[in-house]
Amino acid sequence: MAQTLKGHVALVTGSTTGLGLGIAKVLGAGGAKVVMNYYNDEERAERAFSEFQSAGGEGILLKANAIDELAITELVDRAQSELGAIDIIVPNATPDQPLKSIEEYDWELYQQMLNFFIKSPYLLTRAVLAQMKEKGWGRIINISSEVYQLSVSPFSAYVSAKGGQIGWTRSMSRELAPHGITVNTVNPGWIPTERHENDPQEEKDAYLSQIPAGRWGTPSDVGEAVAYFASEEAGFITGQTLCVNGGNSPW
Repeated sequence: MAQTLKGHVALVTGSTTGLGLGIAKVLGAGGAKVVMNYYNDEERAERAFSEFQSAGGEGILLKANAIDELAITELVDRAQSELGAIDIIVPNATPDQPLKSIEEYDWELYQQMLNFFIKSPYLLTRAVLAQMKEKGWGRIINISSEVYQLSVSPFSAYVSAKGGQIGWTRSMSRELAPHGITVNTVNPGWIPTERHENDPQEEKDAYLSQIPAGRWGTPSDVGEAVAYFASEEAGFITGQTLCVNGGNSPW
């Protein structure tokens, strides 16, 4: 990446697997100190953090539930005591994402989606906002999904929460712009990671055939988009949604 993030501290939730790990690596390569976060599988998290450090990244690994208010407060407090004020946040933690018809969903599953994609960004932002405002600089970068643009079905719980996340981004961008804080969203396409290992090959082939760029995206593709939004160069860009999907967008 051309942009430098030296002097900045980034918190990426759910960053020991998949897209989150890719984002953490790119931010670390750009010079940011990175707070890597996990909630399950400590052994896997330690391996991921070691991989991050081996690639030259600097930061810390902290366990916390990204949808729990007290846990987020404690996560931010500890991270800032060790690394300094957090001025970049990337709410990336996600639950399982089952495709179900409306008759099969219950409200508990809808609520889980809202917790991860609206409550978590809200809690994280509130926890670091005072420091961002004092500094007059901050970057909030949500990880949403192309499913909103593509109207994927049957997937209403996930799609509606992702749509709400984009709406939250747009509203917060106007509220925080006077303070030098930008709020943007990166919408990845289907990028195979560990969670997709058992997905049917025919489904993967069908999706790949629809990507105009003719290849699968990678976690580092998403990381580079996040790093751009986090950079000084993107300081006049806020309230925007960037699809990272090789052109697989209807609008």
